Amino acid sequence: MMTELPVDQVRTLLAVVDEGTFDAAAAALHVTPSAVSQRVKALEQRTGRVLLVRTKPVRPTESGEIVVRFARQLARLERDARAELGMSGAGEPTRVSVAVNADSLSTWFLGALTRVAKEPPLCFELRREDETRTAELLREGLVMAAVTSSPEAVTGCSVRALGRIRYLAAASPDFAARHLGGPLRDALAVAPVMAFDRSDDLQDAFVRGLRGGRGGASGVRHYVPASEGFLAAVVAGLGWGLVPQAQAEPLLRAGVLIPLAPDRPVDVPLYWQQWKLDSPALAALAQAVVATAAEALRPGP
Repeated sequence: MMTELPVDQVRTLLAVVDEGTFDAAAAALHVTPSAVSQRVKALEQRTGRVLLVRTKPVRPTESGEIVVRFARQLARLERDARAELGMSGAGEPTRVSVAVNADSLSTWFLGALTRVAKEPPLCFELRREDETRTAELLREGLVMAAVTSSPEAVTGCSVRALGRIRYLAAASPDFAARHLGGPLRDALAVAPVMAFDRSDDLQDAFVRGLRGGRGGASGVRHYVPASEGFLAAVVAGLGWGLVPQAQAEPLLRAGVLIPLAPDRPVDVPLYWQQWKLDSPALAALAQAVVATAAEALRPGP
């Protein structure tokens, strides 16, 4: 059972993963590299699993990720207990790590952070990642909570629906005049298109929807992995793209952008996943996130 794993061995494994090498972990723990190696080997013997891939930097195996996640949760519980017992340093903040997609970060998520109670003090460490991949950071134990598009709870996590973020297909008037003559379903298949990164399938799915499930957006595409930069590129006429409604509406009203298919918005469901821990810090953050999402997102899924 996980509760039978020696705490010093679990913490040592976490240090090796975080520091990247056995030598660096030894320096961080103020022990010898030999001691680090012995603890990791003992933990692998106890679990009967290989926990680390000995590369540079080292990386956890699938079994190792389970132990790493447990180690981070153990550290979280210890910090909460110390705070409740008054053993933390005066005013020492609690650090909360969260994975969040770029569009949420640019439109509504920061508002949630401002609603979190100021006492006890919290420090937020945000990891920006596509909503289809934020759950992976939870699975690897790199974050405590995540805004994700997956309704399937990561092992050891709870999940609740936040709502749907709406996207509108848009382009600059000049871009539309140059590239979008004729039927939209045909024009978008060849017109330059914006994408967040190489895993962004939103624009391709939109075009497939117009074309009865066939094809996708043009191979002439620009990758801009930042929400504000993506929007700026669409406004500048580099390509068309799906823009969050909250960002698009002011620009549509001003005529800076024009809608390409007003009757075909795209809604992406979002969920909040977090470790199943009785942590006051996580509870306070979750309450603020859910309340803000209820105001900013469309009901759903």
